[in-house]
Amino acid sequence: MTLANYINDLLYRYDCVIVPNFGGFVTNKIGARVNTTTHTFYPPKKQLTFNAYLQHNDGLLANYIASSKNISFEEATAYIAEEVAQWNEKLATTTVTVASVGSLSLNEAKQIIFEPNPSSNFLKESFGLAEVSTPSVERVKEVAIKSLPATTKENRKTIPLYLKRTAAAAVFVGIAYVGWNGVQNQQQQVLANQEEAVEKKIQSATFVIENPLPTINLNVSKEDRNFHIIAGAFQEEHNAENKLAELQEKGYDASIVGKNGLGLTQVAFASYVTKEEARKALEIIKESVSEEAWLLAK
Repeated sequence: MTLANYINDLLYRYDCVIVPNFGGFVTNKIGARVNTTTHTFYPPKKQLTFNAYLQHNDGLLANYIASSKNISFEEATAYIAEEVAQWNEKLATTTVTVASVGSLSLNEAKQIIFEPNPSSNFLKESFGLAEVSTPSVERVKEVAIKSLPATTKENRKTIPLYLKRTAAAAVFVGIAYVGWNGVQNQQQQVLANQEEAVEKKIQSATFVIENPLPTINLNVSKEDRNFHIIAGAFQEEHNAENKLAELQEKGYDASIVGKNGLGLTQVAFASYVTKEEARKALEIIKESVSEEAWLLAK
């Protein structure tokens, strides 16, 4: 697997994946929406952005690569650095495609521009859901019909003979038109009945399958992250929220993991599925960020 594929896998599980010394891919969950212009409905998804300032190695990507390739953390870090060097070399002349995540390129100011893949949805709850388009419905405007003025006896007496003959001819033509129109309507009704019968036969032939394919059951399990690297414990909740916002701004997948036995609100740098992942990440954080960080198994 390439580095891009590892990033692609992690985005289904985490909200932020940082590539050390390069940048971070950050997701933000958005709800279902509708485009009233194209009459298209879109399912909920993770909106994906790229932050070039998130370059600190939080250990998430390196730990995942080390576990997948069965190598050490140091070897995984070196593998990432080698891939990043190749990306930077390609960006000087062309576009870099990051699996199904999106594409990277440089603008005139030599800044990285990220274009997410619109067909990718990293929200596991929306698995199997696709966008749906419907035809627009046109409203029929009502047309007002003005009534003809009433004819009085005096008016009828003064109608010339040639007008009477003209009116009689118009009545004859109208009767003939109505008769011909009735014949056409009858023929159209017969054709419509025939088309409806053919359509029913097509639907029956299309959807009645004698030997259907076997059903595929997909079980998507949610991994619990029970190992937390604690950044601090606070008596006031607003202080804990300020610490949480500070860590998230720095690119950490931070969270509030509840209160301890003393009633203090605990804030974590990040949380992990296995103790081994958390232990390795803790070593990095203690060396480069805070020596007071510690591991909580909950």
